[in-house]
Amino acid sequence: MPHASIARRITDYANRANPYPVYEELRRTPVLHEEEGGPYLISSYYDIKALLHDPRISSDAANVAAAGDDELDQTEETGGLPPSFLRLDPPEHDRLRRIANSAFGPPHRPRRIENMRGEMREIVTGLIDAFGDARQVDLVDQFAYPFPVTVICRLLGVPREDEPRFRTWVDPLVASLDPAAGPDGDSDARKRAREARMQLGMYLAGLVEERTKEPRDDLLSDLAAGRGPHGSLSMMEVLSTSVLLLIAGHETTVNLITNGMLTLLRHPEILQRLRADPGLSVNIVEELLRYEPPVQLVPQRTCITDIEVRGVTIPKGSRIWLVLAAGNRDPERFTDPQRFDPDRGDIQHLGFGSGIHSCFGAPLARLEAQIALSELARRLEGPRLVEDPPPYRRNAVLRGPRHLGVAFDGLR
Repeated sequence: MPHASIARRITDYANRANPYPVYEELRRTPVLHEEEGGPYLISSYYDIKALLHDPRISSDAANVAAAGDDELDQTEETGGLPPSFLRLDPPEHDRLRRIANSAFGPPHRPRRIENMRGEMREIVTGLIDAFGDARQVDLVDQFAYPFPVTVICRLLGVPREDEPRFRTWVDPLVASLDPAAGPDGDSDARKRAREARMQLGMYLAGLVEERTKEPRDDLLSDLAAGRGPHGSLSMMEVLSTSVLLLIAGHETTVNLITNGMLTLLRHPEILQRLRADPGLSVNIVEELLRYEPPVQLVPQRTCITDIEVRGVTIPKGSRIWLVLAAGNRDPERFTDPQRFDPDRGDIQHLGFGSGIHSCFGAPLARLEAQIALSELARRLEGPRLVEDPPPYRRNAVLRGPRHLGVAFDGLR
């Protein structure tokens, strides 16, 4: 196949179940520019990492738009909200992220995530118990999807009686992230997403107003209070940060858990080890973030000046796709990169990105995946795949199975 087809093949649904042969071909030309006006594809681990730390690479939504419409750049329709810090450059990015992080983790809330460990186990236990007498489940719909939604609701401070309403808004919002969906029904999907975004924004605004008057021990209260050395967030900034946490954190965690169980079922010897030793989940999740990362590529980058990468000059204003999943299997960086090996001594993956935009919710996603996979391994007797490969979501950026049928003999 000629190089000119590689970018199209990355986004082609036909390759969604196994994009890695395409990535391997892509790495033969670490800086690939296929056509005038098209993006520059970067696939080497070291080049990707360097560019993620390079201040000459912009994440600002305005710069991405100026560089040309990108069919993959549909991950954040704000619906009147200001851009989240994910789509901003310093110094504004740094201000917003510092304030948000003070509510999410160290130094002000150092144990906020760790203190949810018991609650997460309780949620996981309830979801697995709900399998009941069934001997086959869809792990996405019945487990991997509801788990992180429930966790983010508890983290933000959404009342438990409102969690079902919250989930009805999440569905169309997550569906709107699909950049490869066909035109049929596209208008209706966008309309549903806009309506859900509006209702979610109004709901969160009401909660923020309540928390401003009567703060509680939850993330929304801390974001609304905004007291600290970095200033405070406006109401709109609180809402955009909350929506970012909900959408970005939810979809990636669903895929991390689902990709993880799929990989373990393909490697039963490692699944058996996890059942015997739940502590192995820490290494397993890190290797999964390298081997089957939920975020495959980062297309929302633009260079604000000419940049040279491996002797290739990328002109100012060009779009850049950082193909994280290709870098994660780069033989220049990892020994035997096509092998799933949680015993690797060095798993410095790109699964959460790197640099100033490294994944804000990484501690939460790690803990959720560790608990989910270790409990599934412990409680499912004789688990096996119903279909391999399973049907995948159409999204080329946030890659994971849409359904994962798992049969089993019983529950422990």
